[in-house]
Amino acid sequence: MTELSLAQVKAARRRIKGTAVTTPLVPSPFLSELAGEDFLLKLEMTQPIGAFKLRGAANAIFSLPDDVNGVTCCSTGNHGRGVAYAAREKGLRAVICMSSLVPAPKVEGIKALGAEVRIVGNSQDEALVESRRLVKEEGLIEVSPFDDPLVIAGQGTIGLELIAQRPDLTTILVPISGGGLAGGIAFTIKQIKPKVRVIGISMDRGAAMYESLCAGRPVEVEEVPSLADSLGGGIGLDNRITFDLCRNYLDDVLLVSEQEIYRAMQTVYYEDRIVCEGACVVGIAALQSKKLPPLEGPTAAIITGRNLDMKIHADIMQGRDVVLGDLVLKGRPYGS
Repeated sequence: MTELSLAQVKAARRRIKGTAVTTPLVPSPFLSELAGEDFLLKLEMTQPIGAFKLRGAANAIFSLPDDVNGVTCCSTGNHGRGVAYAAREKGLRAVICMSSLVPAPKVEGIKALGAEVRIVGNSQDEALVESRRLVKEEGLIEVSPFDDPLVIAGQGTIGLELIAQRPDLTTILVPISGGGLAGGIAFTIKQIKPKVRVIGISMDRGAAMYESLCAGRPVEVEEVPSLADSLGGGIGLDNRITFDLCRNYLDDVLLVSEQEIYRAMQTVYYEDRIVCEGACVVGIAALQSKKLPPLEGPTAAIITGRNLDMKIHADIMQGRDVVLGDLVLKGRPYGS
C-alpha cells in the first residue's frame, strides 16, 4: 500500500471500530462568540489512550500478519502510546523509541501499557535510528508515526466523523507535525467536500512541515522544547507521502508563538473546562491571535490529546512563569 484512497480510509474506520472510539464534536460558546461563527472542538483526547494517535497505530497494527515478531516506532509520546495499546490488543511485543525531550508522563504512560521504552538522544531523528536498528537486527516491524498510508488512513477517519457530525462545516483547524493527521484529514475532507478549508497550525519554533513546504522539499529543523511538544520532530528527508499530501490538500499552514499557546491553554481550561496538551490548542491560539482568515461558517478545531506534564499545566493555569530550555514564558493570570 503506497497510495491513499477514500476507500482505504473507510476500511480503516471498519478495522479500528471497537478500539478507537467516535469522539464528540462539541460547541464552545466562548470561542463561538469570539469567532462570530459556530466554533466546535473535536475531542480526540477522549480516546482510550488520551490522544488521536490510536486511530493510525491501530489501523497499521491490525493490518499486520499474525507471524510478526513485534513492532517498534519512534515517537514524541502519543504515537508510542497508540502503538503500545494496539500491540497489547494484538498480543505483540512493542518497543517505543523516544528522545530525552519527551515529557516523563508520556514515557510512564507507555510503560504502563506493557511496552519497552528506549530513550535515545535529543531528537526524534535520533530515536528513529534506534527504531530502524531494531527492525534490521531484531526483525521488528516499524510503525511510522506519520509517513505510512495505513497510519494516515487511520487518522483520516476523523475527517469522516467530522462530516457526519456537522455536514455544514466550512473550516477545519488541524495541528500539524509530521503531517499524518493534517494530511489524512485534509485528503479525506477534500474527497467528500472539496470547498471545506483545512488549515494546518504549528508552533513557530521547529515547525518541520511548515519549513519543508516553504522550501519546496523536506528539510531538517532543530528540535527544541515547546509547550506543543507533540508537534516536534522532523518529517524525514526521505518522506514518501505526507509532504505531498500537505502540499496538495492543505489550504494553508499557520504558526503561533509559545506565548499564544500558553494563553490558549488557559482559555480552553477556564472557558471549556478541558485539560489538554499545548499541541491541541494551536487552532485556538490562531483564533485568539487573529491569524486565521475570515471564518465564513461553522469551524472545528481538533483537540488532539491530554497526555501532558501536569506540573507545567498547573503553572500555566496559575499564571506562573514556565521555563522551556532557553525560553522563559512570562506568567500571565487568565483574564489579565
